Amino acid sequence: MPKFVIEREMPGAGDLSPEQLHEAAQTSCGVLMDMGPQIQWVHSYVTDNKIYCIYNAPDEATIKQHANQSGFPANKISRVKAIIDPTTAEV
Repeated sequence: MPKFVIEREMPGAGDLSPEQLHEAAQTSCGVLMDMGPQIQWVHSYVTDNKIYCIYNAPDEATIKQHANQSGFPANKISRVKAIIDPTTAEV
């Protein structure tokens, strides 16, 4: 299944409390359950003013549907073409 990086512009995201992050995760998971197994949230990175989410989904339209239903922005959606890490440098 294709993997996507979703950039969500959320001013003050880095200042969200653990309780607020918990509520946001619950909202997202609730929508994901309703949408079915064709979309999966892998994890997210919270920075000062953005949240970068990694999702597995069949297409960009499914990512947009999740964003619309959950109420979270999806300012930029990028399909992952490859994954590299330090082991990529090994021969």
